[in-house]
Amino acid sequence: MPYSLAIFDLDGTLADSFPWFLRTINDVADRFNFRRVADEDVEGLRHASSREILARLEVPLWKLPAIARHARRLKAEAASEIPLFAGVETMLRTLAGNGVQLALVTSDSEANAREKLGDSAALFAHFDCAASLFGKPAKFRRVIRRAGVEPSRVIAIGDEVRDIEAARAVGIACGAVRWGYAAPAALQALAPDHMFAQMDEIADVVCPISLKA
Repeated sequence: MPYSLAIFDLDGTLADSFPWFLRTINDVADRFNFRRVADEDVEGLRHASSREILARLEVPLWKLPAIARHARRLKAEAASEIPLFAGVETMLRTLAGNGVQLALVTSDSEANAREKLGDSAALFAHFDCAASLFGKPAKFRRVIRRAGVEPSRVIAIGDEVRDIEAARAVGIACGAVRWGYAAPAALQALAPDHMFAQMDEIADVVCPISLKA
């Protein structure tokens, strides 16, 4: 099915921020007094849901807003260290050129997102940023209303279990990328509508073949 609106996550989906995350997480853990992440913990966390990660790292929910604000500041300082994945610009231009509205829903700030996206930011019709850890469903609904698109013509594309859960909560299609934060097996276990192994596969699914020809 062709889609009229594609809602993207940023970190781990369009931006290669996982290396930065691994370099930064233990400084954040020390600052906010939660468990540090050892090298041997990483793969297990990639297979866990967001709530399981919070439990394993002993992060209380009440600390999440402060942690998120601090992370956004750190990302702003490290913007030059977080590149887009190869092929992102071409993929986004293909979608926009075929009439697909693009939206970005991310936990990062809009300023940080625009800096990471560079010239590609101009391709996005909708930004709804600074999403809380479990706040994406509300933002998805708001973007869909703004876009004026039927939910059956919307796909959300992300790299985490919570991205799939948020899409299902809103009743839209979900696509999961294999190159982000969550392990592919953890994503596949939730049976997303689409699994993407390579960036160019996104356009093949979202755009009608007749329009791309």
